[in-house]
Amino acid sequence: MTLSVACSDPCASPEAEEILARAAAEEGAIRTESGLVFRPLRAGEGPKPVMSNRVQVHYIGRFADGEEFDNSYKRSGPSSFQMDQVVPGWTEGLLLMNGGGKAKLTIPAKLAYGKKGKKKSIPPCATLIFEVELLGIYD
Repeated sequence: MTLSVACSDPCASPEAEEILARAAAEEGAIRTESGLVFRPLRAGEGPKPVMSNRVQVHYIGRFADGEEFDNSYKRSGPSSFQMDQVVPGWTEGLLLMNGGGKAKLTIPAKLAYGKKGKKKSIPPCATLIFEVELLGIYD
C-alpha cells in the first residue's frame, strides 16, 4: 500500500501568482525554483555571501500594494544579521547578490512569514517586496 500526500501552499492564490508573474516579467528578473523573484538593480563588485556570514544591509520593505512597512534608511543606520536568521526568501536572494549590489526581491508568503504573518506588522499570506542593498559581508 502506498500513501501519497500532496503538500500545497496554503497561501497560494491567483492574486499572489499575478504579483509574482508581474515581477518575473520585469527586465532582468529571474524566478527561482522556490518561487522567489530576484531582479538585480545594481551589480556588486564584492564576493557573494555564504550561509555562515553576517551581512550588513539597507532595505525598504513594501507590501504588493506599494505600502511601505519597513525602511532601514529611516533608522540610525543599516541593519546587520546572520544569513540564517532571516526569512528564507531573504537568505536565497542575498546568496544571489555580490557585495555592493542592490536587488529587488519579490518574496512569496511561503518564503516569508506564511499563513501566520508577523505579529501586527505583516498580515498572513503576504507577498513581500524588498529593495536590498548589500553593504558588507563579515565572517
